[in-house]
Amino acid sequence: MGAKAYLSFEQVGMSFRRGTHASEVLRDVDLRIGEGEYVSIIGHSGCGKSTLLNIVGGLLKSTTGEVFLEGQVVDAPGPDRAIVFQNHSLLPWLTVYGNVRIAVDKVFGGTKSSKERHDWVMHKLELVQMAQHKDKRPHEVSGGMKQRVGIARALAMQPKVLLMDEPFGALDALTRAHLQDSVMDIHAKLGNTVMMITHDVDEAVLLSDRIVMMTNGPSATIGEVLAVDLPRPRRRLELATDPEYTGCRAAVMAFLYSRHKLPSRAA
Repeated sequence: MGAKAYLSFEQVGMSFRRGTHASEVLRDVDLRIGEGEYVSIIGHSGCGKSTLLNIVGGLLKSTTGEVFLEGQVVDAPGPDRAIVFQNHSLLPWLTVYGNVRIAVDKVFGGTKSSKERHDWVMHKLELVQMAQHKDKRPHEVSGGMKQRVGIARALAMQPKVLLMDEPFGALDALTRAHLQDSVMDIHAKLGNTVMMITHDVDEAVLLSDRIVMMTNGPSATIGEVLAVDLPRPRRRLELATDPEYTGCRAAVMAFLYSRHKLPSRAA
């Protein structure tokens, strides 16, 4: 999927230096992501998944290689790439509405009127089913609701790429399932480009067009890329016995737990 390179990684490598010691986290990462594609990055802890996302987000500068978005080098943070972290990062003194409005004012303060910005905020809150809670503060809503607000805030920036770093990892199973369904619905409505970091195999297969499997660190790189050929919309209960779903799940599990086992520890 996505023959056109909308977002591309060209020989990306990342090393961190502490004194005279250098630690190579990523090596020679090459990847093309098409516009409107949903791509998940999966791998064991320490394989550089979040480092890769932070490079795309402009929070880190790669040691070698470049990331390009629509042909332009990514070298700093920008509203064209919005990040949703596992921790919702909401401002506790602002309401649900205020947490989204602050991002909208920052990005669209010079191009949209106050009324247009208000309508824009409400539209995004409606997308994540949080409009009715707009006047509540973060401590007054659940963890899943906080994450919905974080997603609304990211979408309100109208990013070219939505970056999500294990966005459902801190949620209970039922809340996670509801939020996954919401993200699938939003992706279907907006056709936005999504790059998601996850450690959950079922989540990756359910949500993704392709799954990028990382080798173990140090010096992690892309081991395999799996296309998930499941029609949309996807219904999780129907997929449980779908041979394509179970085949994709088995392929990812085999990669993670057979071909790239975690190093054994001495007893």
